[in-house]
Amino acid sequence: MGALMSAAREDAQDDRYTWPRPPVGGWTADDLDRLPDLPPHTELIDGSLVFMSPQADFHMATLRLLEHGLVACAPKDLYIVREMTIRLDRRNRPEPDLMVVPRSARKTRRQTWYDPEVLLLAVEITSPDSEERDREVKPLKYARAGIPHYWRVEHINDAPVVYVYELDPASRTYAVTGIHHKQLKLDRPFAIDIDLTADV
Repeated sequence: MGALMSAAREDAQDDRYTWPRPPVGGWTADDLDRLPDLPPHTELIDGSLVFMSPQADFHMATLRLLEHGLVACAPKDLYIVREMTIRLDRRNRPEPDLMVVPRSARKTRRQTWYDPEVLLLAVEITSPDSEERDREVKPLKYARAGIPHYWRVEHINDAPVVYVYELDPASRTYAVTGIHHKQLKLDRPFAIDIDLTADV
């Protein structure tokens, strides 16, 4: 009986996931493409790996709503991106929920990230585990990188509310230009009209 228990314990240990151990100085942007078996949507923030929690239905429904809306509104020379990272610098590769880039920024089908210089817009949909990153950490980094437009989407009264920010290029900080509850109607970075109450 003891031998069986010991063998079962060893089998269980063999099946456990081995978490990657950070090198001295932390991970780098290139490591995201080299590390095997990382969970989906792993980000690099200040040299540390950030793993995403399972997303709620609100997050996925809002992501779909905004993605479809942006695709419908965007000029033909722009491309709506999801599930890819921005290489801000050697120690930071965050993954916004959505990005808008010029189609010319798509270099190869193997591409896994974009330079911040090509982004027109980064969108983050907050979740309970990402509130601090989406409200404080990422906007600061996106603004310093010169990304001209940032949206933060909050879950309020069971509906999406979109906080729209525009970059002040002199100070490299964001200023809020609007808070949108039912209709997202903007003329920057291009003409946008999205019904936030739509069920998609």
